[in-house]
Amino acid sequence: MSVEVDMDKCMHCGACVGTCPENVLFLNDLLLEVNKGCIDCELCVKVCPVGALKLRGD
Repeated sequence: MSVEVDMDKCMHCGACVGTCPENVLFLNDLLLEVNKGCIDCELCVKVCPVGALKLRGD
């Protein structure tokens, strides 16, 4: 599993970045990047105010 970002919905608020216990989410030039190491906890998905994140099966 990994986190998928809908960049059309993402507001670049950083709520998900601050929630990630593994620090795999980063805002870089107003783009949300997801690095390897996601533990599928779904905290970022739950905290996103616009529903821009979801888990996808690999």
